[in-house]
Amino acid sequence: MQPPAGSQVSRVPAQRPPSDHLAPPSPAPAPERPRRRLRTVLTVVTSVVVALCLGGVAAGFVLYNRAAAPDRSAPDVVVDNYLRAFLVDRNDTRANLFTCENADKAGQLRALRDDLVAREKRFATTFTISWGSLQVQQQGSGAEVQVELIISARVDGISQSDRQAWQFTTRLDDDWRVCAGSRVP
Repeated sequence: MQPPAGSQVSRVPAQRPPSDHLAPPSPAPAPERPRRRLRTVLTVVTSVVVALCLGGVAAGFVLYNRAAAPDRSAPDVVVDNYLRAFLVDRNDTRANLFTCENADKAGQLRALRDDLVAREKRFATTFTISWGSLQVQQQGSGAEVQVELIISARVDGISQSDRQAWQFTTRLDDDWRVCAGSRVP
């Protein structure tokens, strides 16, 4: 109830209890802790995944280069790869990876391949070319490689084959290369 209008009570300011009797102020909410732990874990996991991916890409690149690079490690290996590329696959670009820069590219082996291609068209057949072991005689940075080519075909139901002795000259610069090849009489 309110005191009458002219009373002294109304003019006296209301008394307040001392502040120590007041209820403690409600605590301010503690600031949220930044999510550093989650951020750190995500950063570490992301870094590991990126490192693994980069390592995988590097390993893949190295393995691909080793698999795709031509093997020119020895005279017999380079002659074998050259014969496979030139006669079996008939891939001049690949065969050139195994030859010297100044190699006789229009030599006797090309004449043999051209003759086989012409005969395949004429007789409607396919020639298969194989060879046995390769005999290497190395002399310093050069080597002579002898091999017997076996040329086979089936013409009119009859199997035919021819054996030809060939000799290839190879040279070692950074790696082995075929420089010349000729039929041995």
